[in-house]
Amino acid sequence: MNEKDFFEDQDKCLLGDREEDPSAHNGSDSSTDEEKISREKEEDVFEIRANDPFQEEDDEEGDDDDDEKEEGDVNKEDYSDVGLKKEVNKEEEEKEEEEKEEEEEKGYYGARRENGGEEDFLESIGLKREIEKAEKRIRKYIRETPLVYSLYLSQLSGCEVYLKFESAQITGSFKLRGALNKILSLSKKERKTILVTASSGNHGAAFAYAVKKFGLKGMIYLPGYTTKAKIDALKDYDVVLKFFGTDCVKTEEHARGEAEKNNLLYIPPYNDLKIIAGHGTIGIELRRQIDKIDIVFVPVGGGGLISGIIGYLKPVDKNIKIIGCQPLNSPVMYKSVRVGKIIEMESKPTLSDGSAGGIEKGSITFDICKKYVDDFVLVSEQEIKEAMRLMIEKHFSLVEGAGALSVASFLQQKEIYKRKTVVLVLSGSKIALAQLKEVIS
Repeated sequence: MNEKDFFEDQDKCLLGDREEDPSAHNGSDSSTDEEKISREKEEDVFEIRANDPFQEEDDEEGDDDDDEKEEGDVNKEDYSDVGLKKEVNKEEEEKEEEEKEEEEEKGYYGARRENGGEEDFLESIGLKREIEKAEKRIRKYIRETPLVYSLYLSQLSGCEVYLKFESAQITGSFKLRGALNKILSLSKKERKTILVTASSGNHGAAFAYAVKKFGLKGMIYLPGYTTKAKIDALKDYDVVLKFFGTDCVKTEEHARGEAEKNNLLYIPPYNDLKIIAGHGTIGIELRRQIDKIDIVFVPVGGGGLISGIIGYLKPVDKNIKIIGCQPLNSPVMYKSVRVGKIIEMESKPTLSDGSAGGIEKGSITFDICKKYVDDFVLVSEQEIKEAMRLMIEKHFSLVEGAGALSVASFLQQKEIYKRKTVVLVLSGSKIALAQLKEVIS
C-alpha cells in the first residue's frame, strides 16, 4: 500500500459511514433544512475530534480559515453528507502551515539571541506555556508515574525523600513524553514523510512506540555502544535500525544529515522545544503529587529532561533547587556549563550509558542548564553501582545506570540537605543482563 492509500484509509476509518436519519425523509422532523445541515456538520466534527489525536493541532493550523468562513467564505472547507472533509486549496493550506512553523522558529531563536543569560529567558521562549499545551496533548497516552516516599533514604539522610519512578513509564523511561509531544505536533504534510531520529536507546524506544501507535514510518540511528537490552527492545517495533559512530553527538549529526539529504523529517532526541516541553509534564505531575518540594535531583545527558523540569517548576516556585546529576566518566554538560560553552570531550565507559556522550552544538538545553541548574553532582562508577543495588534491595526496583544517577548523587550530598523535602527522578529502567550481573555481584 502506498502512502496516499494509507492515509486515505486512515481518514475513512476515522470518519466512518454515518447512518441516515429516516426522519429526514418522512416529514416528521420540523427542523429546517439549514438546521439539519448544521446539526450534521457538528456531529461530523465531534466524531473526528473523538478519534483523531492530531485533530487539535490541525484545528490550530486552521484557525485563520475558520475566521474567514465566519465572514461568509465557504470555499475553503465543506463537509459532505457522509462527513468527508473536502480539501480545497490544499497547496495554500500547506504553505500557510510552513510559514507558521518558520515564524515560530524565528520567534524562538530571536528570543534566544536577545535574552540569552537574562532572567526572563524561560518566559521569552514560552517554555511553561509549551509544557501546559503538552500536558493536554499527551496526557491520555502516558502514565502518571508514581511518586513514592522512601522510608529508608529518609531515615538515612534526615530528609523527606521521594522517588519519581519515570522508570515505570510505558516504554521504560521519561523519553516517551517528549517523543509523543513532538510527533503529535506534526503538521499533515510532516506526518506523511518518513521520520528519522538518533538515540542511545530510550528515545529510540519512545520514538518507535509513537510511530507504530499512530501508523507512521520511522528510522532510528544508534551509536555503536547501545546496549543489547535497548536494541532488543527496538526490534519489537516496525522501524528501520541503523548504526553509526561511537558518540551520540556524531550519531545525531549523521542522522540529521541523512534526513536532510533525503527530504525526510528529523526528530531530535533532546534539542527541540516540544521535546523539552513533553518532559516538562513531569513537573506538572510533581505539583499534583506533593505540596512542597525543596530540591529535585535530575539525571543529565543532553539536558532535555532537566530543562523540561526546570521549565515548569522554576516559574512556579523559584526557590526550588534543581540539581543536575552526571557520571564522572562523562560529565559533558557540567564541563560545558563550567567553561560557558559546549565543549567536545571523550567519554569513558560508564554504567550510565543513557546519559553518556556529547551535546549537539547550539543545543537549547545548554542555555537552560547554564542559567537555571543550581548545582551539579558528579558520581563514580562505584557510586552508580551501589545506587542501583540499593534500589533493588530496598525498593525491589530495577533502575538503569542513568536512572540511578539521582540516587547516587543524593547519597553523596545527603548531609547538605537535612530536613529538606527531596525528589529523586529515576529516569529509566532498561539494563542488560550482563550489566545487572555486574551490579549485583
